[in-house]
Amino acid sequence: MRFMILIKANKESEAGVMPSEKFLTEMGKYNEELVKAGVMLAGEGLHPSTKGARIRFAKGGKLTVIDGPFAETKELIAGFWIWQVKSLAEAIEWVKRCPSPDDLVEGEIEIRQVFEASDFGAEFTPELREQEERLRAQTEQLSKSAKR
Repeated sequence: MRFMILIKANKESEAGVMPSEKFLTEMGKYNEELVKAGVMLAGEGLHPSTKGARIRFAKGGKLTVIDGPFAETKELIAGFWIWQVKSLAEAIEWVKRCPSPDDLVEGEIEIRQVFEASDFGAEFTPELREQEERLRAQTEQLSKSAKR
């Protein structure tokens, strides 16, 4: 099962405050553990919402672009991982081991299961499955190329 682990933003991350060297070192060790265990597929930190935008879709195809920053800090994401684990319980156990910044008073990490092709049933036709597999292979190839 794949899960997306969402690290919620806080006032500091939204203000662009960078983590300490100590925290970055601890997080690096944690990420190494995840990789060695075959759990971590991807993971990145995100810039504050001041550097982002939202696109709102409405009936009739109307689009609205909303520039950051966004008001509800507790609803924002500061980073993410994508993990491959056997269960939600295993993902929870890994999150419990996650380092916390020294000066962090409060924080929150959300765990969400990623849909797999088999979750969609008959509506996910053989043609759509083939397209999904082709796109996944292409993105993996692009990812490998970007790392060089």
